[in-house]
Amino acid sequence: MMTAQAKRVLETALLTAGQPLSMRDLRVLFDDQLGSDTLKLMLQELELEWATKGLELIHVASGWRFQSRPELRSFLDRLHPEKPPKYTRAVLETLAIIAYRQPVTRGDMEDIRGVTIGTQIIKQLEDRGWVEVIGHRETVGRPSLFATTRQFLDDLGLDSLDQLPLLTQSDPQMSALANALEDEPLQASLSLEELSTEPSSAHASVADAAESPHLSLPDGDGNPHS
Repeated sequence: MMTAQAKRVLETALLTAGQPLSMRDLRVLFDDQLGSDTLKLMLQELELEWATKGLELIHVASGWRFQSRPELRSFLDRLHPEKPPKYTRAVLETLAIIAYRQPVTRGDMEDIRGVTIGTQIIKQLEDRGWVEVIGHRETVGRPSLFATTRQFLDDLGLDSLDQLPLLTQSDPQMSALANALEDEPLQASLSLEELSTEPSSAHASVADAAESPHLSLPDGDGNPHS
């Protein structure tokens, strides 16, 4: 297959896909006749070709996808005025703790927040596909360890946890995550102002949860790394 034709197929597949396509998906697309290096080169060329258009090609945790540019969101929202489900401050704070301190147990989260975390809070995050159980702590009762998912990264338009905003003493984890949610792409439909039932929760402080701006985070396979 000629390079121009291959790139046309690649572009069409990405534009019509309902979810990000991994490198494995792209190789299957060409029946493994094109290697990863060739595909990466074509993806880079497509990135440049779409650089001045309303859509952009980006790489997120699950693979490659086209998405509308953030600056066009206010216009496109007029076509889809429906509001996504709203989440309470407690849910957002719990999500922030998991994102920046993972893997953590429910007890860890309760120690950080200083209040009991209801089962429904965790269930909302699991139902949304943002958190999951990746194992159990080897201690009394073997409590579940929670971590964020690839879907969480995809919804924020991130490739890896390393791209989450770094924490500083003046930028507690809730504010850092709030900023990330506010900057996420249109397709995720996760504006923090829309998610939270309390507008002030976007800047709620759970600074005690952030012991360091550099945290141990799991990689794509759920294994901790720094």
